[in-house]
Order: sequence, then structure tokens, then C-alpha cells
Amino acid sequence: MSTKEKLTQSLKEAMKARDERRKRVVRMAMTSIKNTEIDKKGELDEPDVLAILQKEVKARHETIEGAQKAGRDDLIAEAEAEIAILEEYLPKALSREELKALVEEAIAEAGATSPKEMGQVMKVLMPKVRGRADGKEANQIVRELLG
Repeated sequence: MSTKEKLTQSLKEAMKARDERRKRVVRMAMTSIKNTEIDKKGELDEPDVLAILQKEVKARHETIEGAQKAGRDDLIAEAEAEIAILEEYLPKALSREELKALVEEAIAEAGATSPKEMGQVMKVLMPKVRGRADGKEANQIVRELLG
């Protein structure tokens, strides 16, 4: 079952259970996916759907950071609950060690030897980790290994 199908099924279940938070979060995720499909004029493949969900999780983390600075515990709790719901649809995140192994493979595949070739490594790496690792963290590991 694809992630989009899981989201649709989950929305139906949330509506039956009258789970307002889950219903709102799943609808928001489905809307983001639909808007991206409209922009791209076609169906999204699974990695693109996962990337959108990951982007939504990242937005919630940014909300938490802002709420912490403002001392808004209510917003922090709400964002954490939304993150928990969204993460149910994402594959298990790669550990730093797993990500490092994939970066090493990508470096070998790209034949990179210096930080100047970082773009080539990222081009090889990102399709392999999309939806399972943060691009910023992957970028950081590539810098460490090439630098």
C-alpha cells in the first residue's frame, strides 16, 4: 500500500473515530501532496510523497523552536503531536552510521576526491536517502568525508 493510500485510509478512520487532530494533520499532508501534484502536472512517486511528509515534519520542528523562544508550551505540545502522526507514514529514519555508509558509497560512485565535487556526490546520494534522512545532515557528512 502506497503512502498516499495509507493517508486516505487513515483519514477515513480518523473521521469515523472523530479524531480531530489526526484528521486535520492527515488532510494537511494530503493537501500538500495534491498541491505539489498540481504544480508538477502529474502523479508524484513514492519518494516525492515521502519528501513532502518529511518537509512537513521539518516545518513542525521549526514551529517548536519558535514556540520555545516564545515560551508557548501549548504550541510545542501541539507540534509534537502532529510530528508523531506524520512520522507514522515515514519509513524508519536512517541512523548516522547508515547514512555515513551511503555517503561513502556515493563518494565512491561519483569518484569524488575534493569538496569541490560535493554537488556530484549529493546528486548520487539524495535519491537513495530521500524521505529517510535530512538533506542537511547528509550534506554535513559529505563535507566531513570530503574535507
